[in-house]
Amino acid sequence: MQLARIGVQQKAYFKQPDHLERRGIRHWRETAALRRISARPGGDRDRRQERGFTLLELLVVLAILGLLVGLVAPAALRQLGSAKEKIAHQSIERLATVLDMFKLDVGRYPTTEQGLQALITPPTGVSRWSGPYLKGDKLPEDPWGHPFVYRSPSQRPNHEFDLYSLGPNGQAAGPGDASAIYNE
Repeated sequence: MQLARIGVQQKAYFKQPDHLERRGIRHWRETAALRRISARPGGDRDRRQERGFTLLELLVVLAILGLLVGLVAPAALRQLGSAKEKIAHQSIERLATVLDMFKLDVGRYPTTEQGLQALITPPTGVSRWSGPYLKGDKLPEDPWGHPFVYRSPSQRPNHEFDLYSLGPNGQAAGPGDASAIYNE
């Protein structure tokens, strides 16, 4: 008897058009779904657990990122070091080409005393200087911020001048030092 009465009440409830218009069917369905979820034991707790990451998940992600940085960083730093050496070689070759242009105009390379400054300002006693051969007022530096070293005549056989960078440490033991980067 109670079941029949509940069924009758439900039918009567749904037949009321003002209730459906007031609240809307969608609202009723969402409310019913929420009631079903909260009717489960720990229903609200289940929803709270789905909102964020656990501490363990965050630690795993940080460990993976740490491993990646530990493996990739040394390789990237090696590439950076070799890139600076390549830039130094290219800069030396560019300056050697500019020195060749100076020789074509003047008839000789600048002396060690005149240095690379002779490419920017005319040296004393030179009549056919057609410079400046470099842009700007400052001499170029190697990738490590040190000035290039110029010597004429060369201390090496079969070279007219020495043009080199002292390398990353800025100090070379002598003309045959492996850390120095020379013109070819």
